[in-house]
Amino acid sequence: MSRNRVTIHDVAAKAGVAISSVSRVLSGHLDVSEKMRARVEAAVAELGYEPDHLAQSLRKGATNTIGFMIRDITNPLFSIVAQSAEHELRKAGYSTILINSHGELEAETENFSLFKRRRIDGVIASLVSEEAPYVRKTIRDLGAPVVLLDREVIGLDASAVICDHQSGVRDATADLIKNGFKKIAFLSGRKDVYITRNRIKGYEEALANAKIKIDDDFIRLGKFGEVFAYEETLKLFSRKKQPNALIAGGIGAAGGALKALRELGIRPGKEIGFVAVDEWPMFDVLTSDLSSVYRDPEEMGRASARLMLDLIAGHAPSQELVPTHYRPRASSKLS
Repeated sequence: MSRNRVTIHDVAAKAGVAISSVSRVLSGHLDVSEKMRARVEAAVAELGYEPDHLAQSLRKGATNTIGFMIRDITNPLFSIVAQSAEHELRKAGYSTILINSHGELEAETENFSLFKRRRIDGVIASLVSEEAPYVRKTIRDLGAPVVLLDREVIGLDASAVICDHQSGVRDATADLIKNGFKKIAFLSGRKDVYITRNRIKGYEEALANAKIKIDDDFIRLGKFGEVFAYEETLKLFSRKKQPNALIAGGIGAAGGALKALRELGIRPGKEIGFVAVDEWPMFDVLTSDLSSVYRDPEEMGRASARLMLDLIAGHAPSQELVPTHYRPRASSKLS
């Protein structure tokens, strides 16, 4: 066989059908007989034909590309979410461009501009902030459907994958209280995002149910990263009024808090109660039997891909709710 690229004309000739018939089969058109589909697919396999996606994109005005923007690619949870979404989108014929915002508003704005220049067909995004002035205008000007990851932006025509953080954190806080802890500190990221607000609701709900007064000094919000949680944990234990339990919101926050506790010689499950919100196998290196609030990152990825494909197909924006589950282990009670 010639080394020249196999064309759709070659497939049509091999199958003995019209070029339009080959096109319908390859595009998944429903109005094709099984006999016709079999002939075309056999010719494609024999010739090793690969569609020219660039030419198709120019004709359709689409790139078959989805932008995927996350806050921190080093976060293992986001890596799994992105991988799961990419797997589902690839099955539907889409490739993904993964980009990092580093938790910075300026970088996020530049990323949206990049997606617009690349004429992507849609964006899945974990926003740094829901309330930043540029957010609504930038996303509206994008000219492509958007799926938000654990974010709620009022007045924005976008779909969203939302996790029920409130119930998981509520159950974790209630378990700590049941085990005798009354001074429970809470570490998490920015308050201007859904995930933090939802977690705080669960934390405060459990305290209110137990008739324990909320102590604002025990609530430390700012960044989701390890450095912030490390520094705030050291501050919490440098004061006269110290917590006897700690809930860390996010893998980075849990890692930073555990590092600080280890330096202070305070052992989870021994001198302090501890719950990590989100799981990471490497936590077992830092401490054994860590209580946690779990959400399924693979399902988050699959849900974001489903919502994106629905938007591309012309469906109205919608939400999918991913549950959280509290998993009690030894660190949430003193032995």
